[in-house]
Amino acid sequence: MSLEPRRPVEHVIECENIGKSFPAPGGGRREVVRGITLRARENEFLALFGPGQCGKTTLINLIAGLDSVTSGRVLVNGETVREPGPERGVVFQSTAIFPWLTTMGNVEYGPRMAGMGRAERRRKAQRYIDLVGLRGFENAFPVQLSGGMKQRVGIARVYCNEPRVMLMDEPFGALDAQTRYLMQEELRRVWEAEKRTVVFVTNNIEEAIYLADRIVVLSNCPATIKREYAIDLPRPRNYVSPEFLGLRKEITSIMDSTL
Repeated sequence: MSLEPRRPVEHVIECENIGKSFPAPGGGRREVVRGITLRARENEFLALFGPGQCGKTTLINLIAGLDSVTSGRVLVNGETVREPGPERGVVFQSTAIFPWLTTMGNVEYGPRMAGMGRAERRRKAQRYIDLVGLRGFENAFPVQLSGGMKQRVGIARVYCNEPRVMLMDEPFGALDAQTRYLMQEELRRVWEAEKRTVVFVTNNIEEAIYLADRIVVLSNCPATIKREYAIDLPRPRNYVSPEFLGLRKEITSIMDSTL
């Protein structure tokens, strides 16, 4: 008996009326995410923007399979998410790279664990090391790298696993302002060279407008969707263009009523 070919899905990520609550101190439950429905298309750069502690990280964890929904469901590639999977790569705010491995060792880690031969995985890792601008630092350990360089290692490591979806939880939040601007530009360049579906969490409005195809604005906790914005501006974007500043003003105005 032959199997029918799997139908392509219209959306890579689908969150269907999802909610999440946690046990509260002293009893009861604390609701963090309430009734969120959102979708992300193939190769779309989607930003989740909202105030601090509103539930953005919880939402990313639910898509990643690092936590389970209390209600609703999350689907990736048409399959219900119940646990982490190789089709979803995660880049955290803190640089989650192995301090005992070099840049090359960190980037090639996933293919090595998958049993890929040394020569092949080295070629593959080198491609992504080059892509994030770290050629010449292959043998450097994390302690020898700046904060921005460590995040480049983390991005290269996720790309080297070739996930269909990249989940990025405020990856530049701990960086100084100048390095943050440089990393935004670096991520834009890498994403345009090697497209992936990206869900990017941020509480920085300029960052969201600069990077995203679409911004989902979240309310204060428990997180609900206040509004969505399609960002129809050519890349690379100009932080001081009238269109950019107009969007910034509009989105900020609806945030003021949330905080």
